[in-house]
Amino acid sequence: MRVIVTGASGLLGRAVAKEFKDAGHEVVGLAFSRAKGDLKKLDLEDSAAVEAFVDQEKPDVIVHCAAERRPDVVEKNPDGAKNLNVQVPGLLADLTNDRGILLIYISTDYVFDGTNPPYDVRDKANPLNLYGQTKYDGELEIKKMNPAAIILRVPILYGATEYNGESAVNALIDSVKDNKVTSMDHYAIRYPTSVTDIARVIKDLSLKVRHEKVFISGILHFSGEEKFTKYEICEVIAKILGVSLDHLQANASAPKDAGTTRPYDCHLSNRCLNGIGINTSTVKFEDWMRQWLTGN
Repeated sequence: MRVIVTGASGLLGRAVAKEFKDAGHEVVGLAFSRAKGDLKKLDLEDSAAVEAFVDQEKPDVIVHCAAERRPDVVEKNPDGAKNLNVQVPGLLADLTNDRGILLIYISTDYVFDGTNPPYDVRDKANPLNLYGQTKYDGELEIKKMNPAAIILRVPILYGATEYNGESAVNALIDSVKDNKVTSMDHYAIRYPTSVTDIARVIKDLSLKVRHEKVFISGILHFSGEEKFTKYEICEVIAKILGVSLDHLQANASAPKDAGTTRPYDCHLSNRCLNGIGINTSTVKFEDWMRQWLTGN
């Protein structure tokens, strides 16, 4: 297969590109502000340039990882976020629909309000913040422009970051190490999921559709099953590093500040993926983090 990966300079995009390459497929990685190496620089908001590029490359699959994923940044720059998270998916859906290209759009568990988990693909979306709303609006554009596309919702991600802040999970390594007294969320439930596992699921879905000719479309969910608060993630990191957590104050209260609202528990059900024969196993979080931090 020939595969275009948008956002290929990012944490998930790098993992997706590697997964397809390691399996012997042709990969064209796209980036913009962080384009380097063999990545192609392309402004996804330039519709004419995107159309010309797709026609030049003639992919079998486009995996759309590029997005503004930081809820606080979305709140500060809503117009920019809507362009990237809503308009660009609509453009890619239109292009892929006209050309018979499989489109896999990466969405988020934040389309839900977190009040009634676990969430199945048929459950009603109710985003609590603008990030979740823009990603849900992106889903609606995909459905409208290309009903054959796959929408894959995933939760909070972790993996081999270039800097810890690339992942809200890896960023907690800094919180554990810096000894700065601070309050740490011990309220919201999260299901950290490895980008390597997500990349495998994306590749397997592509193979089912393109090689096995299985018709798969619409919304799917993939998530790790281990649940943690942010404070509990910090406990795992501190245990591996053999350091104290005395500087972090576990806050088990629901947030009352004026910051970006985040849902309590958006656990995604893997039922549909399991039903179509996709492997939904995941690496154990502590095992991965130990290897990442210590090499053992």
